[in-house]
Amino acid sequence: VQLQASGGGSVQAGGSLRLSCAASGRSASTYALGWFRQGQGLEREFVAGIRWNGEGARYSDSVKDRFTISRDIARNTVYMQMNKLAPEDTAVYYCAAGVGIATMTLGKFLQAWGQGTQVTVSS
Repeated sequence: VQLQASGGGSVQAGGSLRLSCAASGRSASTYALGWFRQGQGLEREFVAGIRWNGEGARYSDSVKDRFTISRDIARNTVYMQMNKLAPEDTAVYYCAAGVGIATMTLGKFLQAWGQGTQVTVSS
């Protein structure tokens, strides 16, 4: 499976951005898709993920109620709407494909990564 991420950019605190990630290749539609992020000097962390059928969304506590992940099954594309952005959300965001949503939240059994996209939130 190949992942092509887009979106990101710079925004002031309180603003919004949307990330997209298109999956292609064999069995791409069967994978859970999600997002991880890595801030400067920090480890990569799970942000949000969604099952292959567009159900079962999971979020990290730090973004719950601010970020919304969704999936267009026909286009095999996952979106993450990020609202009420804060400076601590500044990071490189990576799209990922995994065998399941539960293991994805643990950073396990990930099959592919997209290229990172920078999100910068200024105060």
